[in-house]
Amino acid sequence: LPETTRLILAAFDDVGRAAEAVATIMAAGVVPAGLEMMDGPALRAAEDFAGAGYPRDAAAILLCEIDGQAEDVAEEIERVSGLLRASGATEVRIARDEAERRRFWAGRKGAFPAMGRLAPDYYCIDGTIPRKALPFVLAEMGRLAEVHGLEVANVFHAGDGNLHPLILYDANREGDLEKAEALGGAILELCVSVGGSITGEHGVGREKINQMCVQFSPAEVNAFHALKAAFDPLGLLNPGKAIPTLARCAEYGGMHVHNGALPFAHLERF
Repeated sequence: LPETTRLILAAFDDVGRAAEAVATIMAAGVVPAGLEMMDGPALRAAEDFAGAGYPRDAAAILLCEIDGQAEDVAEEIERVSGLLRASGATEVRIARDEAERRRFWAGRKGAFPAMGRLAPDYYCIDGTIPRKALPFVLAEMGRLAEVHGLEVANVFHAGDGNLHPLILYDANREGDLEKAEALGGAILELCVSVGGSITGEHGVGREKINQMCVQFSPAEVNAFHALKAAFDPLGLLNPGKAIPTLARCAEYGGMHVHNGALPFAHLERF
């Protein structure tokens, strides 16, 4: 275990500035043990649920944890606190003791179940982006949410660029689930458009198979199928998951079909 672990909570009155602070910290060469971000709706729900001591009026908060040798940690804490203030943080609070550090993390870890205070259901998306794209992507996600008529709460691993927007909906309301799925797909395609990926840790399965057609070219999809066939020639392992057929990509609009014929038509389709 590290000799010392300390946690900083930074509050911002603008989500974009909080996102820019993440990029600033990473660009400075700091490697935190953890760097998490929560926006206003998420942090208020988490505060009501866990009583972590979060500033309820903040538009977003960052939790930045530093660990290691005591002297190094003290130096890094001062450095990161300065970066956060320079990035526009309205409040920078260092956990006073281990109990407060645990409370701050309890709020973050309780954020997902706390969504039940905001909506009957939520749909968790898992996409990854370059950290420098965070401000743009968060703003664009807000616009997409308005277009689809749903709300989104953001809780994610900011230091990794791994997003976990929680799309809030009511499965008992007709059409809500379909809107949530459509918004989720749009968010994943947004991640790809800025140089990111459709997954960071949750995988693809069936849920994101259409977005595989957006991230990868037909030649790449063919290569995936060839690799799978080498280990699973009978197609017995997770059939229909993770790798889309080229026909599916064509139907989704991820590739073009000319004169009714698929490219590389001589290749077997799995």
